[in-house]
Amino acid sequence: MSAVAVAAPPRAKRSKKVTCEECFFSRNGLCALDLDEPCATFRPDHPDGLRPPSQMRFVFRQERRRQSAWAFPTADEQARLHG
Repeated sequence: MSAVAVAAPPRAKRSKKVTCEECFFSRNGLCALDLDEPCATFRPDHPDGLRPPSQMRFVFRQERRRQSAWAFPTADEQARLHG
């Protein structure tokens, strides 16, 4: 066996730490919380106003099989089982 060197993946850039002073709600007098750190509802203050948070992109998976692994029995199959 031979060893193969694998390069380490590049480190992700660290994002700038946000503060309550940068929050839309705090800057517009809408924050009712008295916390030392930004809360889960933090939204950056932007000149265009409040914008919804970005969402993950929805990607459809490829169909893996043509037939379901399990299905309810048909009426005829049920009649034979319970008849």
